[in-house]
Amino acid sequence: MLRAVFFVIAGLAGAPALAQFTESLPPSPDYRGEIRRGLDGQLRAVPAAETARKVEPAATATMVVGPGERIATIGEAARLARDGEIIEIRPGTYRGQPAVWTQDRLIIRGGSERPVMLGDGQHAEGKGIWVVRGGEVRIENIEFRGARVPHFNGAGIRFERGHLTVRGCRFVDNEMGILTANSPEQTLEVIDSEFGEAPHHPGDLHHLLYVGGIGKFVLRGSRFSGGYLGHLVKSRARESHVLYNMLVDGKDGKASYELEFPNGGLVFVLGNAIGQSAGTDNAAIIAYGAEGPRWPDNALYLVHNTLVNDYFAGDFLRVWNEKFPTGIDIWQINNLLVGDGNFFPPAQGRVEGNHSARRADLIAVGGTPLRLTSQSPLRGSVRPPGSVRGVDLLPTAEFSYPVGSRPLHLGSGLAPGAFQ
Repeated sequence: MLRAVFFVIAGLAGAPALAQFTESLPPSPDYRGEIRRGLDGQLRAVPAAETARKVEPAATATMVVGPGERIATIGEAARLARDGEIIEIRPGTYRGQPAVWTQDRLIIRGGSERPVMLGDGQHAEGKGIWVVRGGEVRIENIEFRGARVPHFNGAGIRFERGHLTVRGCRFVDNEMGILTANSPEQTLEVIDSEFGEAPHHPGDLHHLLYVGGIGKFVLRGSRFSGGYLGHLVKSRARESHVLYNMLVDGKDGKASYELEFPNGGLVFVLGNAIGQSAGTDNAAIIAYGAEGPRWPDNALYLVHNTLVNDYFAGDFLRVWNEKFPTGIDIWQINNLLVGDGNFFPPAQGRVEGNHSARRADLIAVGGTPLRLTSQSPLRGSVRPPGSVRGVDLLPTAEFSYPVGSRPLHLGSGLAPGAFQ
């Protein structure tokens, strides 16, 4: 199971609207820092240490939405919003107020206490609570709950066009948390967000996050649990970067795969805690290539992850090599394996520094044994993982329960797994 490093590029809010949006990630990003557009419109590199401690103040909203405001409903806000606006939604529960957002350079954020978008039997275009098909759009601090549509794939957010950044949001009891279209021009970044409580509809597959055939997908600092028959995360993207997340289904979870890449692609999986429950609907935790290639470049880099199998057997990683005639480069480096299961070496690639641990030797994080004790003999037992495609695979952060990530300052004692 192979997971590699990738650092999210996220521009924080400044004064001019254009300066507040994240830039598209370069093909070979530097995962140790961020690229931000300054108030002067110029791009600049920001070291990771600086991004970890600096938070720019939020810009003033240009539209305020909610009870008692001039614009009271979400649908009205979506119709009236202009390109470049910052829309702030007042706290409260917004029942049955679906919306379609088509604007560019748009920020939509919840103010103070997170507002809840409750499906309540209503939907936008038969697709979900919100449909987003603008340009650069950023959604922050909003909960999406109870999306239902006639085709049983109702999404909290249906993302159809552009570059969408979702930060600090929550998706609960939706047929799909986020569901995307299939354009290679699309980019989706999901940061510090929470997904859970898939509906229990026998025969229907409800994925907590389903990424179609888009160009780039980034998932960072987010938590997933409570799947049912569908997967926690499924991505068909050309590039997928899964970094410092907690994808642990939980005691009552019944997800299929915790992480699946059915069409392969270039996949970096670094520093994640990933675990399947004893009641899983599928014995493999991570799956790659089950439906054959969609993209010309296919590789899987699985590095410094903690993989927990509460099922009695199965695979930590399952790869369909036979469906990729040109082969797949797979790296399995410095992963920590907990429980029984297969972790077969790849036909081509690198394998080193992977270790097993007993649950009794681990400290619980959010109720799951994940972190090695300070006295563990595995501390200091692995070497730095090196780099690939110009990317340094040494982790620079770790998941911070219940959601988010914190920077790492590594010494000489490097340990296998997601937590240092």
